[in-house]
Amino acid sequence: MKAIIAGGGIGGLSLALMLHRSGVEVEVYEQAPEIREVGVGINVLPHAVKELAALGLSSGLDSIAIRTRELHYVNRLGQKVWSELRGKHAGFDYPQYSIHRGRLQKLVLDAAVAELGPNAIKTGLRLQGFAQSEGGVVAHFTDARTGLSSETVRGDVLIGADGIHSVVRRRFYPKEGRPSWQGLMLWRGATEWPKFSTGASMYIAGGMSAKLALYPIAPGSQAETRLTNWAIVSRIADGDLTPPPPDSWSRIGRMEEVIPYSRRFTVPGVDVAALVQATPVCWEYPMCDRDPLPNWSFGRVTLLGDAAHPMYPVGSNGAAQALLDARCLADWLAKADHPMQALHEYEEERLPKTAEIVRLNRKGGPERVIDEVEKRAPAGFEYVDRVMSRAEREAIVKGYAGKAGFAKAQINK
Repeated sequence: MKAIIAGGGIGGLSLALMLHRSGVEVEVYEQAPEIREVGVGINVLPHAVKELAALGLSSGLDSIAIRTRELHYVNRLGQKVWSELRGKHAGFDYPQYSIHRGRLQKLVLDAAVAELGPNAIKTGLRLQGFAQSEGGVVAHFTDARTGLSSETVRGDVLIGADGIHSVVRRRFYPKEGRPSWQGLMLWRGATEWPKFSTGASMYIAGGMSAKLALYPIAPGSQAETRLTNWAIVSRIADGDLTPPPPDSWSRIGRMEEVIPYSRRFTVPGVDVAALVQATPVCWEYPMCDRDPLPNWSFGRVTLLGDAAHPMYPVGSNGAAQALLDARCLADWLAKADHPMQALHEYEEERLPKTAEIVRLNRKGGPERVIDEVEKRAPAGFEYVDRVMSRAEREAIVKGYAGKAGFAKAQINK
């Protein structure tokens, strides 16, 4: 069997590794001229780390990331709404990592190149179109720079892992239009900063319309510093009336726009405004998603990751769900009698789960617990239990974990 993967992101590269180890021939096509370390910080939860560990990447993760010890949800005033240990500190078989997205992608890329060979991963080629028959699928790629015809490839399956603006998805849903935007802008940055709390702590402050995420993603140059990631979300427009700005993970933002928003938040032990001002450059990205689809798989062609289910970046689930997609699809391709059966079974297993996460993330995911507390006590509180019981708060946070596949009982099998 031969698989053609359009897209060299974390999901596409991980799938390539998994398929290769199952004896499937794989070629990956990425439209960027080179696979660069773009983005800033993300969190990789234990259910996704389990898949990376199966690929032999645990030691690599430990060398470039931070094992997250604890997570705190606080309101915009810094008052604690919910706290919990994470990863191995919470009894999981696998850690949670806070990591630079580009470094994670580079880790997976290096492993893929080492195992598949450099010729199996081709860059600078954009998928132009494809056709399928009873015997296989043919994909046509053009030079991403010139637009000229470049390469025609034959395989047994084609996987569109080509992101929120997927060419493969657009082929099957040509009238879908632009991604959905509700007026929320996300700014991200990272800089070396004195460690706070345990040096491996993560804070989420504020609700969906004004939010801060703060956590270290790598060791610093000194024992008392960390490469510290921050992300700020704020509503800047009416998403129903205003089209979304251009979206690209490498779109540079303006610091003078984000600094005023940074002053809205209080986090214990961290001068948030000073941290943001000390950051050399930030990136901006409109928080977009798409409505869940009725189908991903069409004959010998299917979707994976953001091409299948782009979702709001809450709950630390974007990259994680792409990794779970990859594992599921690789397993079905390895055991199914026919490739089309494998793609159908993959869709049956993964589409309903990810559709529910897309919908939950629109409401804030597990971080909705902050919205609920702020709604009931907008001026702050003395005792959070008097605002919202622990059982109510736990139902939101733990309920999301179960539906997203990272409850402890689901992972420690």
